[in-house]
Amino acid sequence: MKVGIVGLGYVGLTTGLVIASKGHEVIGIDIDDKKVKMLNAGRIPFYEPGLEELLRKALDSKLFIATTNYDAIRDAEIIFISVGTPSRDDGSIDLSFIESSSTMIGKALKGSSDYHLIVVKSTVTPGTTRNIVGRIIAKVSGKKLGDELGLCMNPEFLREGSALYDTLNPDKVIIGELDEKSGEKLYEFWYEFYRDDTEYLRTTLENAELIKYAINSFLATKISYINMLANICEKIPNCDIGVIARGMGLDKRINPAFFGAGLGFGGSCFPKDLRALIAFSKQSINYDPLILEATLKINEKQALHAIEIMKRELNDLHGREITILGLSYKPNTDDIREAVSIRIINELLRLGAKIRVYDPKAMKNIKRIYGDSLIYHNSAYDALDKSEAVIIVTEWNEFRKLKPKDFLRMKKPVVIDGRRILLDKLEEFRRLGIKYYTIGHYFEL
Repeated sequence: MKVGIVGLGYVGLTTGLVIASKGHEVIGIDIDDKKVKMLNAGRIPFYEPGLEELLRKALDSKLFIATTNYDAIRDAEIIFISVGTPSRDDGSIDLSFIESSSTMIGKALKGSSDYHLIVVKSTVTPGTTRNIVGRIIAKVSGKKLGDELGLCMNPEFLREGSALYDTLNPDKVIIGELDEKSGEKLYEFWYEFYRDDTEYLRTTLENAELIKYAINSFLATKISYINMLANICEKIPNCDIGVIARGMGLDKRINPAFFGAGLGFGGSCFPKDLRALIAFSKQSINYDPLILEATLKINEKQALHAIEIMKRELNDLHGREITILGLSYKPNTDDIREAVSIRIINELLRLGAKIRVYDPKAMKNIKRIYGDSLIYHNSAYDALDKSEAVIIVTEWNEFRKLKPKDFLRMKKPVVIDGRRILLDKLEEFRRLGIKYYTIGHYFEL
Protein backbone atom coordinates (compact mmCIF):
# COMPACT_ATOMS: atom_id res chain seq x y z
CA MET A 1 0.00 0.00 0.00
CA LYS A 2 1.16 3.54 -0.70
CA VAL A 3 0.70 5.85 2.30
CA GLY A 4 1.09 9.61 2.49
CA ILE A 5 2.22 11.48 5.61
CA VAL A 6 1.70 15.25 5.58
CA GLY A 7 3.83 16.91 8.26
CA LEU A 8 7.13 15.31 9.30
CA GLY A 9 7.51 16.33 12.92
CA TYR A 10 7.65 13.90 15.86
CA VAL A 11 4.25 12.39 15.11
CA GLY A 12 4.35 12.29 11.33
CA LEU A 13 7.90 11.05 10.95
CA THR A 14 7.60 8.37 13.61
CA THR A 15 4.26 7.18 12.22
CA GLY A 16 5.60 7.13 8.67
CA LEU A 17 8.76 5.22 9.50
CA VAL A 18 6.89 2.60 11.52
CA ILE A 19 4.48 2.15 8.60
CA ALA A 20 7.44 1.79 6.22
CA SER A 21 9.00 -0.80 8.53
CA LYS A 22 5.96 -3.00 7.85
CA GLY A 23 6.61 -2.95 4.10
CA HIS A 24 4.37 -0.11 2.95
CA GLU A 25 5.62 2.63 0.64
CA VAL A 26 5.54 5.94 2.49
CA ILE A 27 5.64 9.39 0.92
CA GLY A 28 6.42 12.09 3.49
CA ILE A 29 5.38 15.67 2.74
CA ASP A 30 6.76 18.72 4.49
CA ILE A 31 6.97 22.39 3.46
CA ASP A 32 10.45 22.75 5.01
CA ASP A 33 12.89 22.06 2.17
CA LYS A 34 15.85 21.94 4.56
CA LYS A 35 14.15 19.25 6.66
CA VAL A 36 13.24 17.24 3.55
CA LYS A 37 16.86 17.23 2.32
CA MET A 38 18.08 16.24 5.77
CA LEU A 39 15.66 13.32 5.98
CA ASN A 40 16.53 12.05 2.53
CA ALA A 41 20.18 12.13 3.62
CA GLY A 42 19.35 9.87 6.56
CA ARG A 43 19.35 12.45 9.35
CA ILE A 44 16.48 13.61 11.55
CA PRO A 45 16.17 17.27 12.65
CA PHE A 46 15.50 16.47 16.32
CA TYR A 47 16.65 13.94 18.90
CA GLU A 48 14.48 10.86 19.29
CA PRO A 49 16.04 7.52 20.34
CA GLY A 50 16.05 4.86 17.61
CA LEU A 51 14.39 6.98 14.94
CA GLU A 52 17.44 7.81 12.82
CA GLU A 53 18.33 4.12 12.53
CA LEU A 54 14.79 3.34 11.40
CA LEU A 55 14.97 6.17 8.86
CA ARG A 56 18.15 4.77 7.31
CA LYS A 57 16.62 1.31 7.02
CA ALA A 58 13.54 2.78 5.31
CA LEU A 59 15.70 4.75 2.88
CA ASP A 60 17.86 1.71 2.11
CA SER A 61 14.76 -0.37 1.37
CA LYS A 62 13.34 2.49 -0.75
CA LEU A 63 10.13 2.45 1.30
CA PHE A 64 10.38 6.08 2.45
CA ILE A 65 11.02 9.35 0.68
CA ALA A 66 10.47 12.93 1.81
CA THR A 67 9.38 15.69 -0.57
CA THR A 68 7.78 19.12 -0.66
CA ASN A 69 5.66 18.12 -3.67
CA TYR A 70 2.08 17.25 -2.72
CA ASP A 71 1.50 15.62 -6.11
CA ALA A 72 3.59 12.71 -4.84
CA ILE A 73 0.65 11.54 -2.68
CA ARG A 74 -1.85 11.49 -5.54
CA ASP A 75 -1.74 7.67 -5.63
CA ALA A 76 -1.74 7.16 -1.85
CA GLU A 77 -4.61 5.04 -0.51
CA ILE A 78 -4.34 6.54 2.96
CA ILE A 79 -3.11 10.06 3.71
CA PHE A 80 -2.30 10.99 7.30
CA ILE A 81 -2.31 14.67 8.29
CA SER A 82 0.10 15.36 11.16
CA VAL A 83 0.88 19.06 10.81
CA GLY A 84 1.31 21.37 13.79
CA THR A 85 -1.60 23.02 15.58
CA PRO A 86 0.10 25.69 17.73
CA SER A 87 -1.55 28.11 20.11
CA ARG A 88 -2.52 31.65 19.21
CA ASP A 89 -1.80 34.45 21.66
CA ASP A 90 -5.20 33.94 23.32
CA GLY A 91 -4.58 30.21 23.75
CA SER A 92 -6.96 29.16 20.97
CA ILE A 93 -5.83 26.67 18.35
CA ASP A 94 -4.16 27.91 15.18
CA LEU A 95 -5.54 25.81 12.33
CA SER A 96 -3.68 27.56 9.51
CA PHE A 97 -1.42 24.56 8.83
CA ILE A 98 -4.45 22.25 8.85
CA GLU A 99 -6.25 24.50 6.37
CA SER A 100 -3.28 24.96 4.03
CA SER A 101 -2.37 21.25 4.01
CA SER A 102 -6.01 20.31 3.37
CA THR A 103 -6.07 22.68 0.40
CA MET A 104 -2.88 21.20 -1.03
CA ILE A 105 -4.13 17.64 -0.53
CA GLY A 106 -7.35 18.56 -2.32
CA LYS A 107 -5.39 19.95 -5.28
CA ALA A 108 -3.25 16.82 -5.46
CA LEU A 109 -6.30 14.54 -5.51
CA LYS A 110 -8.25 16.56 -8.06
CA GLY A 111 -9.13 14.39 -11.04
CA SER A 112 -8.18 11.15 -9.30
CA SER A 113 -10.76 8.39 -9.76
CA ASP A 114 -9.47 6.36 -6.80
CA TYR A 115 -10.89 6.20 -3.28
CA HIS A 116 -8.64 7.95 -0.76
CA LEU A 117 -8.87 7.84 3.02
CA ILE A 118 -7.87 11.05 4.78
CA VAL A 119 -6.80 10.54 8.40
CA VAL A 120 -6.21 13.45 10.78
CA LYS A 121 -3.57 12.69 13.45
CA SER A 122 -2.97 16.32 14.43
CA THR A 123 -4.55 17.40 17.69
CA VAL A 124 -7.59 19.46 16.69
CA THR A 125 -10.65 20.79 18.50
CA PRO A 126 -14.03 19.06 18.00
CA GLY A 127 -15.58 19.70 14.60
CA THR A 128 -12.29 20.42 12.81
CA THR A 129 -11.98 17.11 10.96
CA ARG A 130 -15.53 17.20 9.66
CA ASN A 131 -16.08 20.91 9.06
CA ILE A 132 -12.63 22.06 7.97
CA VAL A 133 -10.48 19.15 6.75
CA GLY A 134 -13.29 17.18 5.10
CA ARG A 135 -15.01 20.25 3.68
CA ILE A 136 -11.83 21.80 2.21
CA ILE A 137 -10.48 18.59 0.64
CA ALA A 138 -13.87 17.68 -0.84
CA LYS A 139 -14.39 21.16 -2.26
CA VAL A 140 -10.92 21.56 -3.75
CA SER A 141 -10.62 18.00 -5.09
CA GLY A 142 -14.18 17.81 -6.40
CA LYS A 143 -14.52 14.40 -4.76
CA LYS A 144 -17.58 13.46 -2.73
CA LEU A 145 -17.13 12.66 0.96
CA GLY A 146 -18.18 9.11 1.73
CA ASP A 147 -18.29 7.71 -1.81
CA GLU A 148 -14.91 8.84 -3.16
CA LEU A 149 -13.27 10.27 -0.07
CA GLY A 150 -13.01 8.64 3.33
CA LEU A 151 -12.41 10.65 6.49
CA CYS A 152 -11.15 9.60 9.93
CA MET A 153 -9.69 11.16 13.06
CA ASN A 154 -6.96 8.99 14.60
CA PRO A 155 -5.29 10.82 17.54
CA GLU A 156 -1.76 9.96 18.58
CA PHE A 157 -0.63 9.31 22.13
CA LEU A 158 3.13 9.02 21.72
CA ARG A 159 5.58 10.51 24.22
CA GLU A 160 8.67 12.35 23.04
CA GLY A 161 11.71 10.32 24.03
CA SER A 162 9.60 7.14 23.71
CA ALA A 163 7.88 7.92 20.42
CA LEU A 164 9.10 4.83 18.58
CA TYR A 165 8.15 2.45 21.39
CA ASP A 166 4.73 4.05 21.81
CA THR A 167 3.98 3.83 18.09
CA LEU A 168 4.98 0.17 17.99
CA ASN A 169 3.21 -0.70 21.26
CA PRO A 170 0.07 1.41 21.70
CA ASP A 171 -2.33 0.61 24.53
CA LYS A 172 -5.22 1.90 22.42
CA VAL A 173 -6.16 2.89 18.88
CA ILE A 174 -8.92 5.49 18.66
CA ILE A 175 -10.71 5.70 15.31
CA GLY A 176 -13.14 8.52 14.72
CA GLU A 177 -14.97 7.83 11.48
CA LEU A 178 -17.13 9.78 9.04
CA ASP A 179 -18.83 6.54 8.00
CA GLU A 180 -18.41 2.79 8.38
CA LYS A 181 -16.40 2.47 5.16
CA SER A 182 -13.82 4.99 6.37
CA GLY A 183 -13.56 3.44 9.81
CA GLU A 184 -13.31 -0.12 8.52
CA LYS A 185 -10.44 0.73 6.17
CA LEU A 186 -8.44 2.39 8.94
CA TYR A 187 -9.26 -0.38 11.40
CA GLU A 188 -8.03 -3.04 8.97
CA PHE A 189 -4.87 -1.04 8.32
CA TRP A 190 -3.92 -0.78 11.99
CA TYR A 191 -5.08 -4.32 12.79
CA GLU A 192 -2.38 -5.56 10.41
CA PHE A 193 0.14 -3.89 12.74
CA TYR A 194 -1.21 -4.63 16.20
CA ARG A 195 -3.67 -7.51 15.87
CA ASP A 196 -5.32 -8.15 19.24
CA ASP A 197 -2.43 -6.73 21.28
CA THR A 198 -4.21 -3.41 21.79
CA GLU A 199 -7.69 -1.99 22.33
CA TYR A 200 -9.66 -0.44 19.47
CA LEU A 201 -12.38 2.16 19.86
CA ARG A 202 -14.42 3.25 16.84
CA THR A 203 -16.54 6.32 17.36
CA THR A 204 -17.54 9.66 15.85
CA LEU A 205 -15.04 12.18 14.54
CA GLU A 206 -15.88 14.61 17.33
CA ASN A 207 -15.52 12.01 20.09
CA ALA A 208 -12.07 11.07 18.81
CA GLU A 209 -11.01 14.72 18.69
CA LEU A 210 -12.16 15.35 22.26
CA ILE A 211 -10.67 12.09 23.62
CA LYS A 212 -7.18 13.41 22.86
CA TYR A 213 -7.82 16.66 24.74
CA ALA A 214 -9.57 14.82 27.56
CA ILE A 215 -6.61 12.50 28.16
CA ASN A 216 -3.94 15.22 27.98
CA SER A 217 -5.95 17.57 30.18
CA PHE A 218 -6.56 14.88 32.78
CA LEU A 219 -2.87 13.89 32.92
CA ALA A 220 -1.86 17.55 33.21
CA THR A 221 -4.42 17.98 36.01
CA LYS A 222 -2.91 15.01 37.87
CA ILE A 223 0.50 16.68 37.72
CA SER A 224 -0.78 20.01 39.00
CA TYR A 225 -2.83 18.26 41.69
CA ILE A 226 0.15 16.32 43.03
CA ASN A 227 2.30 19.48 42.92
CA MET A 228 -0.34 21.33 44.93
CA LEU A 229 -0.17 18.56 47.54
CA ALA A 230 3.64 18.63 47.39
CA ASN A 231 3.66 22.32 48.31
CA ILE A 232 1.39 21.51 51.27
CA CYS A 233 3.71 18.67 52.35
CA GLU A 234 6.69 21.01 52.48
CA LYS A 235 5.00 22.92 55.31
CA ILE A 236 4.11 19.89 57.46
CA PRO A 237 6.71 18.09 59.61
CA ASN A 238 7.26 14.41 58.74
CA CYS A 239 5.47 14.69 55.40
CA ASP A 240 6.83 13.55 52.05
CA ILE A 241 4.83 13.73 48.83
CA GLY A 242 6.50 10.56 47.54
CA VAL A 243 4.81 8.54 50.26
CA ILE A 244 1.53 10.39 49.78
CA ALA A 245 1.58 9.67 46.04
CA ARG A 246 2.39 6.02 46.63
CA GLY A 247 -0.51 5.71 49.06
CA MET A 248 -2.87 7.32 46.59
CA GLY A 249 -1.63 5.02 43.85
CA LEU A 250 -2.48 1.97 45.95
CA ASP A 251 -6.16 2.90 45.70
CA LYS A 252 -7.53 0.70 42.92
CA ARG A 253 -9.52 3.65 41.58
CA ILE A 254 -6.38 5.78 41.07
CA ASN A 255 -3.55 5.05 38.67
CA PRO A 256 -0.12 6.04 40.10
CA ALA A 257 1.18 7.30 36.73
CA PHE A 258 1.75 11.09 36.48
CA PHE A 259 1.93 11.43 40.26
CA GLY A 260 5.58 12.46 40.25
CA ALA A 261 5.82 15.79 42.07
CA GLY A 262 8.22 18.33 40.64
CA LEU A 263 8.49 21.68 38.91
CA GLY A 264 5.51 21.14 36.62
CA PHE A 265 4.89 20.07 33.04
CA GLY A 266 6.00 21.52 29.73
CA GLY A 267 6.39 20.27 26.18
CA SER A 268 4.49 20.56 22.94
CA CYS A 269 1.23 18.96 24.11
CA PHE A 270 -0.03 19.59 27.64
CA PRO A 271 0.20 23.42 27.84
CA LYS A 272 -0.98 23.90 24.25
CA ASP A 273 -3.84 21.41 24.52
CA LEU A 274 -5.05 22.81 27.82
CA ARG A 275 -5.11 26.34 26.40
CA ALA A 276 -6.87 25.15 23.26
CA LEU A 277 -9.58 23.29 25.18
CA ILE A 278 -10.07 26.25 27.53
CA ALA A 279 -10.36 28.66 24.60
CA PHE A 280 -12.67 26.28 22.68
CA SER A 281 -14.92 25.88 25.72
CA LYS A 282 -15.19 29.62 26.30
CA GLN A 283 -15.41 30.80 22.71
CA SER A 284 -17.32 27.99 21.00
CA ILE A 285 -19.66 26.54 23.62
CA ASN A 286 -19.75 29.36 26.23
CA TYR A 287 -18.50 27.21 29.11
CA ASP A 288 -15.88 28.17 31.72
CA PRO A 289 -13.66 25.10 32.50
CA LEU A 290 -12.49 26.18 35.97
CA ILE A 291 -10.52 23.02 36.78
CA LEU A 292 -8.47 23.31 33.59
CA GLU A 293 -7.77 26.98 34.26
CA ALA A 294 -6.60 26.16 37.78
CA THR A 295 -4.38 23.36 36.41
CA LEU A 296 -2.56 25.84 34.19
CA LYS A 297 -2.21 28.45 36.95
CA ILE A 298 -0.73 25.93 39.39
CA ASN A 299 1.70 24.75 36.73
CA GLU A 300 2.84 28.28 35.89
CA LYS A 301 3.60 29.00 39.56
CA GLN A 302 5.23 25.62 40.20
CA ALA A 303 8.16 26.30 37.87
CA LEU A 304 9.22 29.25 40.02
CA HIS A 305 8.91 27.32 43.28
CA ALA A 306 12.60 26.39 43.07
CA ILE A 307 13.56 30.07 42.92
CA GLU A 308 11.49 30.81 46.03
CA ILE A 309 13.40 28.07 47.87
CA MET A 310 16.69 29.53 46.62
CA LYS A 311 15.77 33.02 47.82
CA ARG A 312 15.32 31.68 51.35
CA GLU A 313 18.96 30.56 51.31
CA LEU A 314 20.67 33.26 49.26
CA ASN A 315 18.32 36.24 49.69
CA ASP A 316 19.28 38.59 46.85
CA LEU A 317 20.09 36.59 43.69
CA HIS A 318 21.64 39.53 41.82
CA GLY A 319 25.15 38.57 40.68
CA ARG A 320 24.87 35.07 42.15
CA GLU A 321 26.16 32.17 40.05
CA ILE A 322 23.31 29.72 39.62
CA THR A 323 23.51 26.37 37.81
CA ILE A 324 20.63 24.76 35.95
CA LEU A 325 20.97 21.05 35.16
CA GLY A 326 18.50 20.00 32.49
CA LEU A 327 17.01 22.24 29.81
CA SER A 328 14.72 19.97 27.76
CA TYR A 329 11.15 19.70 28.98
CA LYS A 330 11.69 16.00 29.74
CA PRO A 331 14.58 13.51 29.43
CA ASN A 332 15.48 11.69 26.19
CA THR A 333 14.56 14.61 23.95
CA ASP A 334 16.10 17.91 22.86
CA ASP A 335 12.67 19.59 22.78
CA ILE A 336 12.49 22.80 24.83
CA ARG A 337 8.97 23.89 23.86
CA GLU A 338 7.23 25.20 27.01
CA ALA A 339 10.14 23.80 29.04
CA VAL A 340 10.22 24.58 32.77
CA SER A 341 13.87 25.60 32.34
CA ILE A 342 12.84 28.57 30.18
CA ARG A 343 10.52 29.97 32.86
CA ILE A 344 13.26 29.57 35.47
CA ILE A 345 15.95 31.12 33.26
CA ASN A 346 13.75 34.11 32.42
CA GLU A 347 13.06 34.79 36.10
CA LEU A 348 16.70 34.38 37.13
CA LEU A 349 17.80 36.75 34.37
CA ARG A 350 15.21 39.25 35.58
CA LEU A 351 16.70 38.97 39.07
CA GLY A 352 20.20 39.58 37.74
CA ALA A 353 21.69 36.14 38.35
CA LYS A 354 24.59 34.67 36.38
CA ILE A 355 23.26 31.44 34.92
CA ARG A 356 25.33 28.36 34.09
CA VAL A 357 23.60 25.57 32.18
CA TYR A 358 24.12 22.01 31.05
CA ASP A 359 21.92 19.47 29.25
CA PRO A 360 22.98 16.32 27.36
CA LYS A 361 20.93 17.19 24.24
CA ALA A 362 19.17 20.56 24.40
CA MET A 363 22.08 23.03 24.63
CA LYS A 364 21.95 24.14 20.97
CA ASN A 365 18.22 24.81 21.15
CA ILE A 366 18.57 26.90 24.31
CA LYS A 367 21.50 28.82 22.83
CA ARG A 368 19.32 29.83 19.87
CA ILE A 369 17.09 31.65 22.35
CA TYR A 370 19.55 33.11 24.85
CA GLY A 371 22.83 33.41 22.95
CA ASP A 372 25.59 34.73 25.19
CA SER A 373 23.23 35.58 28.06
CA LEU A 374 24.02 32.20 29.62
CA ILE A 375 27.23 30.32 30.42
CA TYR A 376 27.27 26.93 28.69
CA HIS A 377 29.16 23.89 29.99
CA ASN A 378 30.09 20.49 28.57
CA SER A 379 29.28 18.48 31.69
CA ALA A 380 27.35 18.65 34.91
CA TYR A 381 30.60 18.77 36.87
CA ASP A 382 31.87 21.83 35.00
CA ALA A 383 28.51 23.56 35.45
CA LEU A 384 28.65 22.96 39.22
CA ASP A 385 32.20 24.21 39.70
CA LYS A 386 32.24 27.28 41.98
CA SER A 387 28.46 27.72 41.61
CA GLU A 388 26.43 29.01 44.58
CA ALA A 389 23.21 27.06 43.94
CA VAL A 390 21.92 24.45 41.53
CA ILE A 391 18.44 23.54 40.33
CA ILE A 392 17.95 20.08 38.83
CA VAL A 393 15.19 20.72 36.30
CA THR A 394 15.15 17.65 34.04
CA GLU A 395 15.46 14.08 35.32
CA TRP A 396 18.13 12.82 32.92
CA ASN A 397 19.65 9.50 34.06
CA GLU A 398 23.03 11.22 33.92
CA PHE A 399 21.97 13.43 36.82
CA ARG A 400 20.64 10.50 38.84
CA LYS A 401 24.21 9.22 38.98
CA LEU A 402 25.50 12.36 40.70
CA LYS A 403 26.73 11.79 44.25
CA PRO A 404 26.42 14.27 47.11
CA LYS A 405 30.21 14.71 47.20
CA ASP A 406 30.08 15.92 43.57
CA PHE A 407 28.31 19.05 44.80
CA LEU A 408 31.20 19.97 47.08
CA ARG A 409 32.86 21.59 44.07
CA MET A 410 30.31 24.39 44.53
CA LYS A 411 31.16 27.49 46.59
CA LYS A 412 28.66 26.88 49.39
CA PRO A 413 26.33 24.27 47.95
CA VAL A 414 22.60 24.79 47.86
CA VAL A 415 20.98 21.94 45.93
CA ILE A 416 17.36 22.20 44.79
CA ASP A 417 16.26 18.89 43.35
CA GLY A 418 13.27 19.80 41.21
CA ARG A 419 12.56 16.18 40.24
CA ARG A 420 13.28 14.33 43.50
CA ILE A 421 15.90 12.14 41.82
CA LEU A 422 18.49 12.35 44.62
CA LEU A 423 16.19 12.14 47.62
CA ASP A 424 17.47 8.67 48.52
CA LYS A 425 20.85 10.32 49.24
CA LEU A 426 19.38 12.80 51.74
CA GLU A 427 21.33 11.52 54.74
CA GLU A 428 24.64 11.79 52.90
CA PHE A 429 23.82 15.36 51.86
CA ARG A 430 23.18 16.18 55.52
CA ARG A 431 26.34 14.43 56.67
CA LEU A 432 28.38 16.53 54.23
CA GLY A 433 26.67 19.73 55.39
CA ILE A 434 25.10 20.37 51.98
CA LYS A 435 21.81 22.28 51.92
CA TYR A 436 19.52 19.92 49.96
CA TYR A 437 15.90 20.70 49.13
CA THR A 438 13.42 18.82 47.01
CA ILE A 439 9.79 19.21 46.02
CA GLY A 440 7.18 17.98 48.46
CA HIS A 441 9.49 17.12 51.38
CA TYR A 442 9.44 18.97 54.71
CA PHE A 443 12.68 20.67 55.73
CA GLU A 444 13.30 22.71 58.83
CA LEU A 445 14.38 26.20 57.79
